[in-house]
Amino acid sequence: MQAKPNTIYRSLDRKAAALTEFTMRQYRTKVSTWVVLGVGLVAISLVMLIYIDVMATGFESVDNDGDSYDFDNDGYPNGQELKLGTDPYMADSHPGLLDPPVEPEPASNYIDEDGFDISLQGTSNLQSTGFDDDGDCYNYDGTSSRKDGNNNNIECDVLLVQNRYTGEWEIVYDLNVDEDPDDAAYVAEATHMAFVLGIGKMGFVLLLGLFLPLFLATGLIRDEMSAGTMHYMLAKPIARTEVFLYRILGYLGIVWPYFIVLGVIFATISGFMGPGEGVFRFQDLGVWLAIVFATMMASFVYGMLFCTMGVMWRYGIVLAIPFAAWELGMCLVSMGAPEAAILRFSVIGWALMIVDAAAVLVWPNMDLFLLKGNSMQDFSAIKSSALALDFFYSKPGIGSSGLVSSVIATVVLLIQGAFLWFIGGAIFKGKEIE
Repeated sequence: MQAKPNTIYRSLDRKAAALTEFTMRQYRTKVSTWVVLGVGLVAISLVMLIYIDVMATGFESVDNDGDSYDFDNDGYPNGQELKLGTDPYMADSHPGLLDPPVEPEPASNYIDEDGFDISLQGTSNLQSTGFDDDGDCYNYDGTSSRKDGNNNNIECDVLLVQNRYTGEWEIVYDLNVDEDPDDAAYVAEATHMAFVLGIGKMGFVLLLGLFLPLFLATGLIRDEMSAGTMHYMLAKPIARTEVFLYRILGYLGIVWPYFIVLGVIFATISGFMGPGEGVFRFQDLGVWLAIVFATMMASFVYGMLFCTMGVMWRYGIVLAIPFAAWELGMCLVSMGAPEAAILRFSVIGWALMIVDAAAVLVWPNMDLFLLKGNSMQDFSAIKSSALALDFFYSKPGIGSSGLVSSVIATVVLLIQGAFLWFIGGAIFKGKEIE
């Protein structure tokens, strides 16, 4: 077989690959690299340990409507007496006196007896699938109007109503419908999803995506310039802008596999520990994939930025720290106001949009899930878990769908990286090597 001609392009390819491999070898042999990677691992692992402890401990359900109690001490739970028509406040009125007599039921039957209708899928008339799980609405000895408190001509159901003043959706229950939901199931589900989004946004995209480039990419060019070893790299027939790019590729060759491995580990642990009917929560893998991808994109742009700052000034990390503080602020803004225009002037805002877009696609009923939890004003466990999830969950501020939003965010991040490469390369061209 005839060998391919040794063209100038093949020669450049070999030199570019050699420069990238040299950069990766430098990282692997530096103690500081492993210290930075280790610190990042320890930081987010602590959060994972907390999550494991919380999910393993579980959540204790409470009797929200009090029908598991026995007010008259006759041995029958209030719920059983109400269901069978006896007076729960009179000891001489209980199901044991009926013909035929009825045996007492365990009080546990009346804790979480309404289950929890997580999927409130609305139909064309906004009628949800929330229903009277335990039948105490249907068995209520009252007028039909009392059983249809939301006035939709359907007894014992749940209705979604849009507030004409605020424009927000509200849930209106008929009497005794879902008054004792499975709060343990809701809290477990909300806590799990809040963890996935929280550790994904704050742990991966912000902490790792920003922390690693700050310490690993800032001196990528500057350290070689200061040490005088940059002359050996520039002796190759490669433009300085290409040297800048290949050094970044070497840095990405270290941090990107690190993100992927951590993402696989965390997704596996949360998949087995998370609540659900199956052994593993496969539906969350889409969110974890987006988290890892968003972290990779953020580390790419931050790497270009911090490397450019290092070329600009010997102490480039001093310039990078205020920008890192700005990005932290933008991360917090994105949690509460993802549509804020100021987020478009940050990197983290676009990276987090990828995660938000994935959450919308993977968990399409999230709005109704949060609405359900926030409507339980008297049930502190449900309310607090819903608020925690509500903080980390946000809809993408741009795009007509989750897929469109993720594509737009990815394109913008690539443009940001390319622009910073152009700026960094231009500055590097004008620098005199010591």
